[in-house]
Amino acid sequence: MIERITRARLSDLLKRAEGTRVTVVGDAMLDVYLRGEVDRISPEAPVPVVRISERKLGLGGAANVANNILTIGAQCELVSAVGDDLAGATLREMLREVRGETRSLVSVERPTTTKTRVVARSQQLVRYDEEEDADLSGEDTERLLDALRTAIDESDALVFEDYNKGVIVPSVIAGGIERARTRSIPIVVDPKYRNFFAYRGATIFKPNRRELESALGASVDLDHPEALPATFDRLGVEHLLLTLGERGMVLISAGGEIGRVPTTAREVYDVVGAGDTVTAYLATILAAGGTPGEAALIANFAAGVEVGKMGAATVTTNEVVEAYDDFGASDSSRD
Repeated sequence: MIERITRARLSDLLKRAEGTRVTVVGDAMLDVYLRGEVDRISPEAPVPVVRISERKLGLGGAANVANNILTIGAQCELVSAVGDDLAGATLREMLREVRGETRSLVSVERPTTTKTRVVARSQQLVRYDEEEDADLSGEDTERLLDALRTAIDESDALVFEDYNKGVIVPSVIAGGIERARTRSIPIVVDPKYRNFFAYRGATIFKPNRRELESALGASVDLDHPEALPATFDRLGVEHLLLTLGERGMVLISAGGEIGRVPTTAREVYDVVGAGDTVTAYLATILAAGGTPGEAALIANFAAGVEVGKMGAATVTTNEVVEAYDDFGASDSSRD
């Protein structure tokens, strides 16, 4: 199921990916990084005093997936809910700066989810979150669904990016999957625990191993996959992609085939955002006509690049080709 891939095929799929259009629905966030130095302890409490010298903003959550898709060269429409506040306005402007569309960002009466990290000497000292994570309901959900259906009608793939912040509710899942399946476009899901078993019909379902085992209430033994058919019966998806950290990834089909994808990371500097990069490449390669195995291989090369960067970063197609040239020769056919 995990095919070898030639450099010519890799380049062709990446080129075709640039002509695709992907809809991402999920929890958009604004990431704030405050960097500085510590040279004393506060006299008010036994905590370090950080003298801030740099403030950096980033697109987080589903917005980071959208940013990764745009970096690939594809078009992306982000369907999400943001507050009518400064953070929401900032997030909209940042999306526009990277060619992202903002017409499907629904304004709601709640703060835009904002994660602020305080970093000194390359070490995160504290993170504080400003958010309201109750499920959307009523008119907010209906407006989101209307935007989602319109976006799907113009797209080549659909991504559900759930961070448990209230956007991905059962009606949004059901409405999105129904519309996408009507149009026969691939569906990629990055789930969280609230609606873990609600994605029946998805093409690739991408939890990490801990999330899957927590949802199933049992360990997953990949060396003895006899229980996997029962897992697929519960999930109702076509393929399961498990991320295993330094052990790479495993792609499992509903028919029981297992393909292992070893990590290609040269150096792991920061794993933040690696999952978003994987999701982005999975969706765009599937949209470009790649198989699930090819999508997993290419996404794995992208993840190996991303973890060598600080924070939630994006990965260009040129970087993926370079990673292939560095690592692919031993495991993939060359033309």
